[in-house]
This record gives sequence, C-alpha cells and structure tokens, in this order.
Amino acid sequence: MRPWNTGTLFSIALATSLTTAQAQPVAEFYHGKTINMVIGYTVGGVYDLYARTLARFMGKHIPGNPSIIPQNMAGAGSLKAANYIYNVVPKDGLAMVTFARGLPMEPLIGSSEAQFEASKFTWIGSGTSEMSVCATWYTSPVKTWGDMLQKPFTVGGEGSGSDPDIFSAILKNTFGVKLKMVSGYPGGNEISLAMERSEVDGRCGWSWSSIKAAKPDWIRDKKLNVMVQLAMTKSPELPDVPLIADLATSERQRQILQLVMSRQVMGRPFAAAPGIPEDRKAALRKAFDDTMKDPEFLAEAQKLRLDVNPVSGADIEKLIYQLYQTPKDVIAETRDAVAKGSQ
Repeated sequence: MRPWNTGTLFSIALATSLTTAQAQPVAEFYHGKTINMVIGYTVGGVYDLYARTLARFMGKHIPGNPSIIPQNMAGAGSLKAANYIYNVVPKDGLAMVTFARGLPMEPLIGSSEAQFEASKFTWIGSGTSEMSVCATWYTSPVKTWGDMLQKPFTVGGEGSGSDPDIFSAILKNTFGVKLKMVSGYPGGNEISLAMERSEVDGRCGWSWSSIKAAKPDWIRDKKLNVMVQLAMTKSPELPDVPLIADLATSERQRQILQLVMSRQVMGRPFAAAPGIPEDRKAALRKAFDDTMKDPEFLAEAQKLRLDVNPVSGADIEKLIYQLYQTPKDVIAETRDAVAKGSQ
C-alpha cells in the first residue's frame, strides 16, 4: 500500500475542515459571532438609518443571536460597497450590505465598473418598496413638469448606478427634460445641503419616504417644488403631482420606464455575499422577515419615520430574473440613454 505524503494529508484535512464548517448548525456557527452590516452611504441618510435600525433588532432573530455592527463604506453611489461584498468578504454569512436599489441593474444598463452578477447575490430582503420624485428647492424657477421641459436647471447626483444619476439621464435623454447633472455627492444629505446652498436646483430620483423621514419640515414649510412622481404607480399622498408613466407618449418610453422604475420595488435592499451556505441563507432571510414583524422594530421605525412595506429575498430574486429578460432592443436603448448621461 502506497504511503500518504504530507501534501495529500493536508488536502484531506483541509477538505474535511471545510465540509465540517459548511455542515455546522446555524445556531452553533453564529453563536458569539459578529455580522458586519456594510452601508454604501454616509452616516445620517435614510439608507443608513434603515440599516442601523435593522442591525439593532435582526440579531435576536438569527439562530445563535450574533451581534450586527454597522460599517459605512460610501463611494460611487454605493457601488464600492456592492463590489466589496461580492468580491472580497468570505462567503460565510458574516457580512451583509445595503446599497442603491438601482445597482442590480447596473450590469444590464449602466456604464460603471460593476464587478458582480446581480442574480448571484444572496438576497435577504427589502425593508420597503418606494416611490421617488423630482423636486427643486422652493426658490428655483423650475417648479412644474412643464418648467422641466422648458427651463434649464441643475440636479445633484451620487455616481453611476444611483437613482439620481440614472433617473436624471432617462428624463433628459428620453423625455427631453432640460436638466444638467452635478454628480459625485457622497449621499443624500450632501445633496440636500447643496440645494440649500443653491449649488444645485434640486434632485431627481429622491425617495418620497426619504424626504418624509429626513426632511419633514421641508414638506411642512413648503420648501420643495415636487414636480413629478418617478414610479409606475401613483402615490395617493401626492394626488396633484403627475406620474411619469402617465406622461409617456410612446410604447417605447413606457417599456424603458418599466425597466428603469421597477427597481422601486426593492426600495431598501439587503444582501449577503454570493454562495453562502444554504442553511445560513435561509436563516438570514427568515430573520429579516421576522424582524419586519417585530413590534419593537416597527415602533422604532415609526419613530424614525421609516416606511416598512417589506419585500422578501425570494421576490427580489424573481424580480431581477424578470428584468434581465427584457427585450434586447429595449435594453440597448435604455443603456444608450444612460450612457449619454445628463452632464
């Protein structure tokens, strides 16, 4: 019988160790561990608030009750955080990420260096679906949809793949809106400050829930001109603000809008690295769903004015699959509109 050499024994030991780790019960694996919650934006924005609130309550619903520690990683409209989770962190379920709801579409219609396949993320869930708006500061001469089509104005953006940049490009290149993008702001807070300082007129691709949570006084004091709803379904909270889908004048415009605006369904997405063990994936998804029904979480979300209308990880997976089945000619035209940008 041939004796085993050292290399062979090491390979067997390593394989046995990996198999044992993957088979380790979920509660045993997570007990005493820490999950890093990577947030693709700066502190204080609604993505940040949502992630920090989830981190406070989700750990008690995960078997083994790990701690969840928030970690901000702003950059390129949250693309930096998405690439990091997909390519760098171990595939063990000890890291989660929240990033722009539009980033899963970036490999399909964007122009940035997205280093991921959207379908391969481990989708945990979304805290809510969203409706976004175009709005300008109250002193801006651009106050209505008609003004947007006739008067030049500037809007703030965060980087390729983010809602403000993508939605602005579509409005400019598909509908003829006379806007110009000033991009590169780290997050929504910085764009809001730029509006107050008159560095930009406004922002397109701004979640209505974010405005309600972060700037309720701006709504109360009529500091904003809300000009158009960016969604496929109109919000009853803004009955006098036109819906972009109703302003489409051709079937091709409606198809492009469907492709771009469907991201609103996953308004506050949370994901883990691709390829984590299936039992941990199931545990994280269940813990997320349970947190969305947790009375303490819901009370805190209400206090922070965070909408809670959850979407499951399985439904996000299904949505992304459907969007990637869009006809190639519609994808090409949408990508061209995004590539032209709104500079």
